Amino acid sequence: MKHITLRTVLSTTLAAAILLGGTVAAVSTRSWVPAAYAQEAGDSNRTITVVGEGVVKIQPDVARANIGVEVMRPSVEEAAAENNTRTETLLNTLKELGIAEEDLQTSGYNVYAERYGPSGPVAENEVQYRVTNSVSVTIRNLEEVGQVLDAAIKAGANNIYGVEFLLEDASSARSEARQKAVDNARATAEELASLNGVQVGKIVGISEIIASQGGFYNNSFASYEAGLGGGGGAPIQPGQLRLTMQIQITYELLE
Repeated sequence: MKHITLRTVLSTTLAAAILLGGTVAAVSTRSWVPAAYAQEAGDSNRTITVVGEGVVKIQPDVARANIGVEVMRPSVEEAAAENNTRTETLLNTLKELGIAEEDLQTSGYNVYAERYGPSGPVAENEVQYRVTNSVSVTIRNLEEVGQVLDAAIKAGANNIYGVEFLLEDASSARSEARQKAVDNARATAEELASLNGVQVGKIVGISEIIASQGGFYNNSFASYEAGLGGGGGAPIQPGQLRLTMQIQITYELLE
């Protein structure tokens, strides 16, 4: 009696070839292989292996931005003190806008000496010290993203590294994408079998390919720099997220 096997194909060893309409077939962990193939399994059983692809588009429900304060002064003490003051003002402003404490996280703190000027290295007594402090901010009301960025700049932020739109709970979206991938794999297997005068039998192997799983492709990614914003909030558009799941399935072939 044959058993269905379930395994995970690691992205570092995955190779795949593309076949018709975004469907990939026949995955190997060692080398590139044909897009779909039938093979001998033992003395009599033949199989076909295909990879179905499922794609879903989802509206994001949260945004994340890295907001930073950068200060340069003649001494490291001055730079650190000024940065601390401005960062504290920034954090208080974000909290006043309704950003929860758990949605604020320090993502970077750096201190270094600027030893180069416009014409090259500068004298020791001309060294400037740069202090940067960055905060990762999760914004749960997408209609307020522009307002939050503008308020951050007014509070002293002078680095905003980008705005990324996300889906906080992606479990249902992944399930939907998996179902589409399974349906796509079955349709591809039946088409290939029909073209070769055979039929698709039972499933003998299933693998979820994780080369591109678990992450979303943002159709929107906004960058924002101090001095580019206007009154009333920056024009930020959330757009849509795109999630792709791939399932490799091996079927028996019947005469």
